[in-house]
Amino acid sequence: MNPVRRQRLLLVLLLLAGVATAIALALFALNENINHYFSPNQMANGEAPIGKTIRGGGIVVPESVERDPDSLTVTFLIETGGAEVEVEYTGILPDLFREGQGIVGTGKLDNNRRFIADELLAKHDENYMPPEVQKAIDEAHATPGQSAGSVGVSG
Repeated sequence: MNPVRRQRLLLVLLLLAGVATAIALALFALNENINHYFSPNQMANGEAPIGKTIRGGGIVVPESVERDPDSLTVTFLIETGGAEVEVEYTGILPDLFREGQGIVGTGKLDNNRRFIADELLAKHDENYMPPEVQKAIDEAHATPGQSAGSVGVSG
């Protein structure tokens, strides 16, 4: 084989090996950082992995919230119409957190299928509208000569 061709072939093979290595490392890193979502039913049925970071969520069961008086630890149950899973969270709860409200958390399942949350997000209902947007809508629907504050008010 011609030395120039051999050198080009070697260069192409090294380039392909480098690209394959970069793709393999990128896929491995992405796989390690993905948090799969599991419902309470899946967590209770053993479909969620123990000890691996996952996302889980459901509706906070009414009258299940218990606060530790000596710390910021809160335990409560979540459900989605089937199984219930106990959640433990240490920290300040989100402002929208309340019983009967949906939550999503990131954390790990322990050996007892208890969800130990590192982060909690409370889901607002689909009818929520930020005050600024509501004000803009009210102003857009105000009739000429009326202020937005007097819409629908008879005096």
